[in-house]
Amino acid sequence: MKRFLLASGVLLVCLVAYEYLNLPDVFPLKKENPQMTALMRQREQEARSAGKKARRSQLWIGYGAISPRLRSAVLIGEDDAFYQHEGYDLDQIKESFARNWEKKGFVRGGSTITQQLAKNLYLSTSRNPLRKLREFLIARRMEEELSKRRILEIYLNVIEWGDGIYGAEAASHAYFGKPSKDLSVREAVLLAAVIPNPRRMNPSRPSRRVEYRFDLILSRMHQYRQISDQELEEARKASGEP
Repeated sequence: MKRFLLASGVLLVCLVAYEYLNLPDVFPLKKENPQMTALMRQREQEARSAGKKARRSQLWIGYGAISPRLRSAVLIGEDDAFYQHEGYDLDQIKESFARNWEKKGFVRGGSTITQQLAKNLYLSTSRNPLRKLREFLIARRMEEELSKRRILEIYLNVIEWGDGIYGAEAASHAYFGKPSKDLSVREAVLLAAVIPNPRRMNPSRPSRRVEYRFDLILSRMHQYRQISDQELEEARKASGEP
């Protein structure tokens, strides 16, 4: 048994070392905006395999042009410890492990925004352990090379927000017919609410699940003083809540 454990440990160290040495170079992202992501290529391949024409709508905007309301809603909904961690969140990983173990399957990912960005830029949507290891290592490298502001800027410009819709600006125009900077609190929170499954959830026609996430994010924004009492009340009235 000792030999088996020792061999397994050596194998794991070798695997991590190999993956680390073969990580993509993230340094150019400091100044260069990615023109294409692994997820975009995957969606194009899926469309071709289905005999369809691939769609791609994306409008790149700088960090300052992205709605502060949307930035806050996304951080609260996806990774409220973003500015405290170094690419991974141990508390989220533990919670995810417990949930997955309880349900005997993969029900919660626990990925930080940096990990999500690593997956979008360089990997696939596969959930195998090797892909998760690469995601973790790339996220750590991104945190070493890029500022938090730059990581969030890239994330909000490349993530999927529907079929062929990538980034906050394209999503704002597609669903609400306006630029990101003009989003209302309700619209910003609805966009954040659909990020976990943007191909099945529509922010302009929210389902019960979307409304549930909307209320959760909105309440936390108010709790963290990201919105005023009046903005909270107006957003809830617009959604039909009492």
